[in-house]
Amino acid sequence: MTIDTVGRFERALESLEVGIERVPAADATERIAAAIDDPAVGVPLPFDGVSQPDAVTTAPTAGELERARTGVTPAQFGIAEYGTVAIRSTAAGNEPVSLYPDYHVAIVAASDVVPDLGAGFDRLEKHFADRESIVFATGRSATADMGDLVHGVHGPGTVSVMVVEDR
Repeated sequence: MTIDTVGRFERALESLEVGIERVPAADATERIAAAIDDPAVGVPLPFDGVSQPDAVTTAPTAGELERARTGVTPAQFGIAEYGTVAIRSTAAGNEPVSLYPDYHVAIVAASDVVPDLGAGFDRLEKHFADRESIVFATGRSATADMGDLVHGVHGPGTVSVMVVEDR
């Protein structure tokens, strides 16, 4: 019996009230364009045949980042068990682009969705050896520090994940 890792990833994201969409690589740029709210910022996408739409400002200034409603970033990988995406902190600005705008769209390749945290650790080994940092994003932020659970305290208020197939 084979395990549908991407299907498990989708179910975990849905339980966290995170938007999820599977798209063929040939349609991804168009689907990203349809998903964003302007103004949008992003970083270059590392997927063959997929690029940021013209409406997405790459290499944004601090002012553009502050005004942005949408941030679009690639995810290094996804963890199906938790509905988590791993966002690599880079000089291009992946981390702030994923955290500052109210709406974050994470793009991950279907082949980069792993079943569980153990498989994720295998992917992290290289990043840690290179002293890179990774942010794990699992839906909207939440805290119960002051009592009741409150969502959207910091970071984006809304998160969507686009899974790119056929790359």
